[in-house]
Amino acid sequence: MSSTVFNWRFIEQKNVLPGFGLSLGVSVLYISLVILLPLSALFVYVSDMSAAQYWAAVTHPRVLASYKTTLSAAFWSTIAISLIGVLLAWVLSRYSFFGRRLIDGLIDLPFALPTAVAGLTLATLFAPNGWMGQLLAPFGIQISFSWYGIVLAMSFTSLPFIVRSVQPLIETVDKSLEEAADTLGATPWQRFSMVIFPILLPGLVTGASQAFIRCLGEFGAVVFIAGNTPYKTEVSSLMIFVRLAEYDYASAAAIASVVLAASLFMLFGLQLVQNRLFNKKH
Repeated sequence: MSSTVFNWRFIEQKNVLPGFGLSLGVSVLYISLVILLPLSALFVYVSDMSAAQYWAAVTHPRVLASYKTTLSAAFWSTIAISLIGVLLAWVLSRYSFFGRRLIDGLIDLPFALPTAVAGLTLATLFAPNGWMGQLLAPFGIQISFSWYGIVLAMSFTSLPFIVRSVQPLIETVDKSLEEAADTLGATPWQRFSMVIFPILLPGLVTGASQAFIRCLGEFGAVVFIAGNTPYKTEVSSLMIFVRLAEYDYASAAAIASVVLAASLFMLFGLQLVQNRLFNKKH
């Protein structure tokens, strides 16, 4: 009996993946080649600049305008897709209808579709003479080649982050909690806001933060629909491309370092928020 128990425990403790040394080595090699090495090249270009040159590169009026455009479009895009994403996740999780699997699969289309193709398609559809643009033109609404086009492109590429972060949480909500709220006389809004929403909040914060970070660095989908008017519809990623086209690699690296710092700040902030929400929950 004792040998049987020993063998069973030994089988349970066997790992599917290789040992710690090999797994850690492969992980560190991947991070070094794919992440750390490109970042090192970025900082090499920046290190050749003086503090005054770096400051002049990242605070050029045209670059500052691109920061403002990028942040404002990313913010409103994140707000919009947070509302739409929660609604989509709720419908896909709580209702059965014809075409449900098709819609569920289309949610991940922005991950598979090249962003340049997405931007070109959106620009064509919402151009003043496009299928959707013709419907909006009589109301004086222009999407393509405007700030609204940037928001639309960012929303398209970032929506899956919200849906895929919230959908699993909706599917795991214990319906007995909702039934208990009903028996206590809660209205549908109270049931959602006080019972369901706190369960969805960690996933919503994670998805919204990841979507916002994705929007900060979006290029392919934005460049075709934005119009790229200096001081109006240029985003930070486009400014990096412009500096590279001018062979000003140092300035391009300086602007990229600002975008990188903002992304890292968001990632670490997201981790802190997640830890606080998780600790409060438990």
